[in-house]
Amino acid sequence: MDHDEARVRLLDTAEELFYARGIQAVGMDAIRSGSGVSLKRLYQCFPAKGDLVEAYLRRRDERWRRSLADYVSAQRPEDAVPAVFDWLRQWFSEDDFRGCAFINSFGELGDGAPRVAAVVREHKDLVRDYLRALAGSDELGDQIFALVEGATVIAGITGDPGAAESAKTAAVALLQASAER
Repeated sequence: MDHDEARVRLLDTAEELFYARGIQAVGMDAIRSGSGVSLKRLYQCFPAKGDLVEAYLRRRDERWRRSLADYVSAQRPEDAVPAVFDWLRQWFSEDDFRGCAFINSFGELGDGAPRVAAVVREHKDLVRDYLRALAGSDELGDQIFALVEGATVIAGITGDPGAAESAKTAAVALLQASAER
């Protein structure tokens, strides 16, 4: 197995296990056995668990934001912001949904893992910037970002995908109020 194939297998396994069980609950041996990658190759790819966690989050960030943007870009421009919440509802309804991997990671590791915390903050900044662009203003984008984050936390804790619909209703009200100004 070459380096690239091993890396993909390790990241696939890390994403599945870290998201399902938590970072601290999953040891490198579980990643090794789940991926079928030798311990030697694992440490060639990721010399420390923190390196693997960082890579897992960076890859998840790219996939998550791309999926959201692809969904939203397929909608009419005037429906872009409400479409964010439709996409969230679909995500919240997935069988393996466990909340936001970034919030979960930060909650587990916090500032004790500064490189991981930096990846989490970068992800949140990129999502906020995307929502600001969709909303057409920083203020409105920040309000929508708060609704997205709140809905994600609520859905993660309660298991209720309806949190996306409640947040969508609030976002539409914000958009209407902003248009009336």
